[in-house]
Amino acid sequence: MSTTPPEKTAGGPLGRLAGKAKEAAGGLVGDENLAREGRLQQAQSEAEIQAQREQQEAEQARAQADAEQQKTDIEVERERLEAERAAKQREEAAERDRMRAEQQAQTEAQREQAAAEQALAAQDAAADAQERKAAEDRLNAAREAAELEKEAQRAEAAANAIDPEDK
Repeated sequence: MSTTPPEKTAGGPLGRLAGKAKEAAGGLVGDENLAREGRLQQAQSEAEIQAQREQQEAEQARAQADAEQQKTDIEVERERLEAERAAKQREEAAERDRMRAEQQAQTEAQREQAAAEQALAAQDAAADAQERKAAEDRLNAAREAAELEKEAQRAEAAANAIDPEDK
């Protein structure tokens, strides 16, 4: 057994190839230490290759998880925006309905006001007509009374002409 420090060996596929070469050379020359060193170098290279593969797989899995998370985030944001849009549409529809109801109420109030004014105007017209009729009736009654008074005066004059004593 040697006490020399272990040499730095290449890893990966090149290290595996170097390890096979050392193992074969050690077997040919009968140097068990060289053959064992070759096997160790091959094992170390295989471990490094495996570690690189696992690291790549982990990075792929992480990238895929990130992509899935992004996809989920995008879907959540889309749903939030859709809910926000729907809420805004509901608010706008409610506002339109409120304005429509307010307009209808205002129109109905104006209609009722106009109807009340028409009814009042009709009552005023009817009252005016009654007043005119009453005035006409009073005028006719006064004419009739005047006519009757004249007729009574003529009758009295005729009676006095016939019988002058009552004077």
